[in-house]
Amino acid sequence: MKIFLVIGLVFSPLAAMCAFIITYGEYSHHYPTKKEPLKLAWEAAIFTFIVFMVFILGAGFFISNFIQ
Repeated sequence: MKIFLVIGLVFSPLAAMCAFIITYGEYSHHYPTKKEPLKLAWEAAIFTFIVFMVFILGAGFFISNFIQ
């Protein structure tokens, strides 16, 4: 189970950074200031981090307990 925690801690921030860059790049074309795109990009990054961590830990729990 520890390996899935390590995988989650490595790849979840990477996915969050990608979500931040993509979201900021897209929203910055639609707003005149940088404040709103930054806020939306941070929200997307946090949500992505949480979803990836939950998914990876859930998969690790499933694999560890149900597949032998």
